[in-house]
Amino acid sequence: MIRRFLTGIGVLGACAMLAAWAVAPAFAQARDSAEAKAARRVNPDWKAPRTAWGHPDLEGTWTTDDMRGVPTSRPAQFGTRMYLTDDEFAARAQQRERARDTQDRGAAGTFRNEEGTRDFGYTSMVIDPPDGRVPAQTAAARARPRDSSSFGVGPWEKVQDFSLYDRCITRGLVGSFGPAVYGNGARFIQTPDSVIITYEMIHDTRVIPLDNRPHVGKGLQLWMGDSRGRFEGDTLVVDTTNFTDRTTVGGAKHSAELHLTERFTRVDPDMIDYENTVNDPATFVRPWTMRMTITQQPDYEIYEYGCHEGNLAMRHALMAERAYEKAAAEAAAKGLPPPERVFERVNGPDRAR
Repeated sequence: MIRRFLTGIGVLGACAMLAAWAVAPAFAQARDSAEAKAARRVNPDWKAPRTAWGHPDLEGTWTTDDMRGVPTSRPAQFGTRMYLTDDEFAARAQQRERARDTQDRGAAGTFRNEEGTRDFGYTSMVIDPPDGRVPAQTAAARARPRDSSSFGVGPWEKVQDFSLYDRCITRGLVGSFGPAVYGNGARFIQTPDSVIITYEMIHDTRVIPLDNRPHVGKGLQLWMGDSRGRFEGDTLVVDTTNFTDRTTVGGAKHSAELHLTERFTRVDPDMIDYENTVNDPATFVRPWTMRMTITQQPDYEIYEYGCHEGNLAMRHALMAERAYEKAAAEAAAKGLPPPERVFERVNGPDRAR
C-alpha cells in the first residue's frame, strides 16, 4: 500500500508530505505549553547530553509533578485531539496556578500537594488508542476481585484486606511514577551496562540490565516485573515481563501475562518524554499507550520514604473494627441493635459483611 502511494504522488512529493506530517504536531500544540518549548521541539538539531561512555544521559532526579493537571483518559469533548488549543491551555494554566497557591512554594523535597512548575497542553496521558482513553476491560478482568484501600469504608478484618499500597509493599511499575499528591520523584543512575531507577514513594528500585541477557524463567514473578533495556538512538527502550497478577494498571488488576514496553527520550535539559505501552490481552481488549513528560524541578530533593514507620492507617482501621465488634457485642447482650456503621450508610446494610 505504501509503495502504491509513493508511486502515485512521486518520491519528492511523498518526502514533502512525510516531512509535513513529522512537524504537524508542533502546530497543534499551544504556543506557551511546556512541550512546545522543549529544546528538541524548538531546535530539531538539539542533541541530548551523553554519558562518558556514550549513552544518552538520563541521570538525575526527575518527577511527574508537572503532570498533575493532565487527565489519564481524554475527556470526550477533545475527541482524537492530543493537544489543547491556545485558549484551552490558558484556562488550564490559570487552574494550575490556583492549585499551586495551595502549596508551600518555598519548600524543597516531598510535601503534600506538590504541583510542579510547568504547564503541559496534553489533553490526556493516554495517546493510543486515538480517542485517548484506557480501553475496555475484558470480562475476565471485570470479574477479578478488587483491592480495598484505607480510603474505603471497610469492614477491615485483617491486614490482607488492605491494598499493597496501604501495606507499603508497592504501587506497581506504572503506579510508582504517579502523579499523586506527593512523592512523585525518581532518581536515575546509569552505568555502562545498566540503568537504575529508584522511585520516591515506597522506594521501589529497578535495576535494568543493558547487556542483552534473557528474561528470567516464566515461573518467577516479581512485583515490578523483570526488565531488560537497550538504547535505540536517543531512546532507552525497556521491555518488562514476569509480573505478578496482584498490582494494577489503568484502573484494573492486570494478569501475570502483562507485558510493558517503556521508552525514555530526553527532549530538553529538564525534560524526558516517557511512553509506556501496556499489552495484556487477558485484561484489556487492545494494547494501549500512555505518555508523560517527566521533568526536573528547582531544588527538588528525595528524602527517605519511611512508609512502615509512619503507617498508622491500617492500625487505626483495624483498631476501629475491633472497637465496633466490641460495641456490637455489648449491644447484643442488652438486646439492642448493633451500632450504625458508616459502611452501611454508604453501601446499604446488605453489603455490610
